[in-house]
Amino acid sequence: MTIAATPKNQNFPNPLLTLNYEPALEALGDDYYDEVAAAEFPKHILRFRNDQLLPLLGLNPEAVTDDHFIQAFGKFEERRPFLALRYHGYQFGEYNPFLGDGRGFLYGQVRGTDGELYDFGTKGSGRTPYSRGGDGSLTLKGGVREVLAGEMLHQMGVRTSRCLSMIETGQSLWRGDEPSPTRSSVMIRFSRSHIRFGTFERLLYIGRKDLTQKLLDHVIEQYYPTLQGKADKYALFYAELVQRVAELVAQWMAAGFCHAVLNTDNMSITGESFDYGPYAFIPTYNPQFTAAYFDYYGRYSYENQPGICRLNLEMLHPPLAAIIPSADMEAALANFEAHYLLSYQQFMLNKLGFDRLEIPEADKLIYLTIQLLNDTQVGYHEFFAELRQQFSSNWREDADLIFSGASIVQSSEQVDLLNNWRKLYHRVLNSLSPEEMDKVEAMLRRNPKTVILRPVIEAIWEPIVQDDNWQPFYDLLNRIKSNN
Repeated sequence: MTIAATPKNQNFPNPLLTLNYEPALEALGDDYYDEVAAAEFPKHILRFRNDQLLPLLGLNPEAVTDDHFIQAFGKFEERRPFLALRYHGYQFGEYNPFLGDGRGFLYGQVRGTDGELYDFGTKGSGRTPYSRGGDGSLTLKGGVREVLAGEMLHQMGVRTSRCLSMIETGQSLWRGDEPSPTRSSVMIRFSRSHIRFGTFERLLYIGRKDLTQKLLDHVIEQYYPTLQGKADKYALFYAELVQRVAELVAQWMAAGFCHAVLNTDNMSITGESFDYGPYAFIPTYNPQFTAAYFDYYGRYSYENQPGICRLNLEMLHPPLAAIIPSADMEAALANFEAHYLLSYQQFMLNKLGFDRLEIPEADKLIYLTIQLLNDTQVGYHEFFAELRQQFSSNWREDADLIFSGASIVQSSEQVDLLNNWRKLYHRVLNSLSPEEMDKVEAMLRRNPKTVILRPVIEAIWEPIVQDDNWQPFYDLLNRIKSNN
């Protein structure tokens, strides 16, 4: 079960409220945020608590009750201030100066046991000065989807935010053309930072070079500490950000993930994946796959993600130009493609069972794999799950044994393509040392058996809507976490 049992002894302080909260961003001053109040909700039903994250906060999950979560992250008791962050952004290529935290705020920042600074950010916690006509709320289904996104991507090795908790709030929300109201929730996002590309874009828009410098120094101090004290730390920061973003989008592409809304206000300055809306995992290899129904022209399609992330990095040049020489940023951005291709190759080879880039014909193997997935339209995730389940050391002896029971080909051309793939995979296996061969099965076990395609999400949502039955949701989470 995801919801932990409540300890009998409840006569002790709430561990979530006695954490050592650091005013790291708050100390920069209110040029970057507005203090806001949390909404009051008619009900508080804890639907998800992420016990896996509590040890990172120095907490024993058994010492944290469900009521502790509700008190801290549903009723929002005993903590202030709550900070609605200010930012702008390019949305579908158009600059929007009317943005900011419209249905959330920075709840607090805590240093993990790993020494890193983490944010607790809310979503669905009520109206702020940036709600702009919105109600500041989060649908229950939106909360469920974000919980699933964070846990799935984390298990797949993607650098991602995760949900710390999700509470159903008892509000009825009207959305779009829905004939009846839907249920609501409030969640806590656990991430490295909520500072966005759009945070810096706003500072350029209002002409505050001084605030840009101050914020950039903060970002380097907290999230790029190895650059502290270096004469060229600002240029090195941007170069590292380019590399982090390139690696992140390579992780998405290998994971078969389409973020759907890669506006600059949804890009983290730490190079972490966050802010999940109408995302989707691709069912089959389809470069034109587009997750958001409102992305009419496929701007944020699966295949466009690397190019869009590079463009968003380029859009940071004007906001940062007062601090970082443009020539330095251009030189760093020129390395984006090399960083991306190297990372994508690494992640795809891992999915194929190999942990090093120097294997013979690595590029050709990845190319043939993508061609096979594209031409056969076998399920993208099923292919790698099947590779994990069928793999045998006997494949090294005879190429015909590889995928011998597979029914993924339907035409003579596809048969030829599969045979070519088998022969190449066989050659690669035979190029490995005995020690490397022993690692193949372990690498393949990283490929999940369960991936949250849209029908999977709908299958667990239906029991929630019809019968308030959350067990399929918890069962799915357990399968994701156990990689089954």
